[in-house]
Amino acid sequence: MPSIKIPGDRLISLFPRFSPMVLKYKDVFDLKAFYEAFMEYLVDNDWFGGTNEPKSDLNHWETLYLEKIGRGGDKEIRIRWRPFKEPSGTQAVVYHLDVNFHIIGLMPAEIIKDGKKIKADKGEMELTIKAFVEEKYKEGFSKNKLLNINAVKGLFSKKAYRTTLEERKKELYQEVYAMQNFIKQWFKLKRYSPYEEVEGFFRPQAWPSHIKEE
Repeated sequence: MPSIKIPGDRLISLFPRFSPMVLKYKDVFDLKAFYEAFMEYLVDNDWFGGTNEPKSDLNHWETLYLEKIGRGGDKEIRIRWRPFKEPSGTQAVVYHLDVNFHIIGLMPAEIIKDGKKIKADKGEMELTIKAFVEEKYKEGFSKNKLLNINAVKGLFSKKAYRTTLEERKKELYQEVYAMQNFIKQWFKLKRYSPYEEVEGFFRPQAWPSHIKEE
């Protein structure tokens, strides 16, 4: 759930209908480079920190960073991000993401590329992303005793905002799908895209062992 406190009747999850987006990668990669590239991708696509104020401090969206070191020196890391986005063209809804990193068995690694040694990491990462549409317009109901009745709120939502909600849910799903494609492209994972692709702005720094580097 988003880190800020939002009444449950104002949040619509995309994922009773669509399964949460889960990506797994186990091989050599640069964790710091991916962390920074993914954060920059979100910023470039107008996702902000978790205070529900435009362009709030980006540190707010990292609600957890937990690192454990095993006896063999390997690391287990858990990271949570809770960014939000105010979509253009409407003030009725707000988008929220729950982004959860879980990295295990992380160890320093080195690869040889173009005759040079590159420092990297080797381990397993699972990235889970859930998405929510917040019915922001419902804030006004709590201030109006006449409208603050479940039956009235439900009827109002179905009649006045049905089209808006369906359009915005579809838009958010498309955003998450594009996000998934960006992550798979970064990690050089197989993907299926119905859109024409161009070379990514963020250079992948993952080196799957089954792919020969050119």
